[in-house]
Amino acid sequence: MAQVVPRSVTPWDTAARGRFVTSDGTALHVVDEGPGDALATVVLVHAWTLDHTSWDRVASTLSRTVRVLRFDHRGHGGSAPAPFGTATIAQLADDLAELIADRVPTGPVVLAGHSIGGMTMMALAERNPDLVASRVTGAAFVATSSGGLNALTLGLPAPVARVVMRGERAVNARLARVEHRALLAKPRLAEPGLRWLLFGRHPRREDVASAAEQVARVHPASMVGLRASLGDHDRRAALAVFRDIPTLVLAGGADRLTPVGHSRVIAGELPSSELVIYPGAGHMLPLERSLEVTARIGGLA
Repeated sequence: MAQVVPRSVTPWDTAARGRFVTSDGTALHVVDEGPGDALATVVLVHAWTLDHTSWDRVASTLSRTVRVLRFDHRGHGGSAPAPFGTATIAQLADDLAELIADRVPTGPVVLAGHSIGGMTMMALAERNPDLVASRVTGAAFVATSSGGLNALTLGLPAPVARVVMRGERAVNARLARVEHRALLAKPRLAEPGLRWLLFGRHPRREDVASAAEQVARVHPASMVGLRASLGDHDRRAALAVFRDIPTLVLAGGADRLTPVGHSRVIAGELPSSELVIYPGAGHMLPLERSLEVTARIGGLA
């Protein structure tokens, strides 16, 4: 997708802004689109094993009227692998805080986080509550969870789910030692499994292919580190920081990874939030329900 160059920024500056180096030296790939003089900046935070391109459809529309900032988490997409011990949700939150301080030092910020992106927003509130309270004017938690992910069954009978999870742990133990970048040599072979795991009814063929290509770009050891952090994620209390902020909670009715119950918990902690459930949709709401998600986030901005 072509990048929209803000009027006040030269092409050379735009290229330089495509890379942000965190305080621990990890280079993150950044995409900055939309009018540079927009009143608000929407920051879109992607899911585990995906990258900023999962927000392409949402960003292409929003960036016509507001500034949209996207980036790849460490170990994902075009960003550098996570240094040993830094593949955690807490570290992703620190990366987000640093990026906002550097690229959006003033003005209103609207945060939208998909899956681990929403968890990153919760960790940001936990670790930087003043930043959220003073700068964030809208928040969207998209197909995400505040905790309890170790109890997931993926919609399978409990005995079958336990076998699947044991298999995942065995595979992850091997992947944790893999240093090369590519996770999937042939992404197309993973499409049937990803279609079942990530999507609801009748997904677009191009969406499933896009998800497989994104997963293929993740750094294996970084992915495994974050998988462990997902199991430790318990940030229900941190949601209190968002109680006075206009908030959306969006859920797919057929989501296997973060079932609707997880969104109901988040909405329960945020009495003034709006809970929207999309029947038949799975985990990939930015792709499966892109028009609706764009309109909702645009309303916050």
